Amino acid sequence: MKKKKTQEELAPIIIFVYNRPWHTQKTIEALQKNFLAKQSLLFIFSDGPKSIPDKKHVNEVRDYIEKINGFKRVIVIKRFKNLGLANSVIKGVRQIINKYGKVIVLEDDCISSSSLIMYMNKTLAFYEKEGKIFSITAYNHPSSLMIVPNDYKFDTYFSFRAGSQCWGTWRDRWMKVDWDVKDYDRFIRNKRQQKCFNCGGDDRTSMLVAQMNKKIDSWAIRWDYAHFKNNAFCVYPVVSFIDNIGHDGTGVHSKLDLFNKYKNKILNTQKSYNYPKDVVINKNLITNFQKVYRKTFLKHIKRIMIKLIFYEKWKKKI
Repeated sequence: MKKKKTQEELAPIIIFVYNRPWHTQKTIEALQKNFLAKQSLLFIFSDGPKSIPDKKHVNEVRDYIEKINGFKRVIVIKRFKNLGLANSVIKGVRQIINKYGKVIVLEDDCISSSSLIMYMNKTLAFYEKEGKIFSITAYNHPSSLMIVPNDYKFDTYFSFRAGSQCWGTWRDRWMKVDWDVKDYDRFIRNKRQQKCFNCGGDDRTSMLVAQMNKKIDSWAIRWDYAHFKNNAFCVYPVVSFIDNIGHDGTGVHSKLDLFNKYKNKILNTQKSYNYPKDVVINKNLITNFQKVYRKTFLKHIKRIMIKLIFYEKWKKKI
């Protein structure tokens, strides 16, 4: 007779890797230092190479992940064909969440706090029965980008936007996602709905349009859209539990950060967390959150500067 799963069981951790051996190693080494690492299952999905030049780095990553220890068990799943980021995440999460009921997902370029696994499991347990919550994340913007009001007394807050760098969810929420976005034609004709969707950031509708026109390969914007369609929220920590090291131009969707504006101080502590009792958006806090994603003339100028810098570097190489 199978043992009945309990709420106290730790959620399995999933990491999706590809061709970045240095980032992958730094991510794993930080995760190994977590208080609950030795009690946690770790699943690593390695996507197949897109091309012959990618094969070398893919194999380097695979050589490394085969030797990982420090967890309850490490299960490596190698894809022989390249699924692409979106399909790899969608299929991989579905495979694990169907068996375990909940998951923690980490990108391959995240330096985690030693209390990350503890925070994620406690927050998953706290909000499991709250239908308004579709997901949780361990990331928050650094104070240089987003100010948290001094009078905010909780350790977490709610946002319209789902986090994708380190996040967790439950089977029943994941199964509600329409990955084909069958109502897209109706949505794109409705300006009011687009405005509401963009409460999570000015870029959300444009990203969904790009996805539907096959200009990007993103599971995250469709996951985000599922939050919107179900009137659901994502739980964010006030202080981040991860620092993303992927803003060096090597990631699929991570932009180069020449100004190091995404550099984050992470929370390393074992504690109980003060969660808001009512699922209500804090207006002052969410206004500051939205500013991070607001399209401004200054941001446009910065993007042009970055492109010019890369163009000059490219010219020197040829």
